[in-house]
Amino acid sequence: MALGRGSAVVLLLCFLLLHSQMARAATYTVGDSGGWTFNTVAWPKGKLFRAGDTLAFNYSPGTHNVVAVNKAGYDSCKTPRGAKVYKSGTDQIRLAKGQNYFICNYVGHCESGMKIAINAA
Repeated sequence: MALGRGSAVVLLLCFLLLHSQMARAATYTVGDSGGWTFNTVAWPKGKLFRAGDTLAFNYSPGTHNVVAVNKAGYDSCKTPRGAKVYKSGTDQIRLAKGQNYFICNYVGHCESGMKIAINAA
């Protein structure tokens, strides 16, 4: 089945739109040069995040981890059942549209500010 001229143009426009969305995605190193550590709760302030951006969590494995949680898990510093736990030390996590919450669930770490809440447009 051959595409008509109009269908080909629509297909090309869809490809360009998808490509431009991917090209705009940014990568942010959580905690900047200090990495994912204590008192990073304020790190997102002043930054504009978009769905599809990537967060790079750099830390010493075995000392910290990253857990993608819901708002209740973020507020209580508790890991909900079924939460995704990252522990490589070089985790790359793509942001979903809306609220994204991350904590370290080692005892006392989240309570010491090792958590971030990010709203991705």
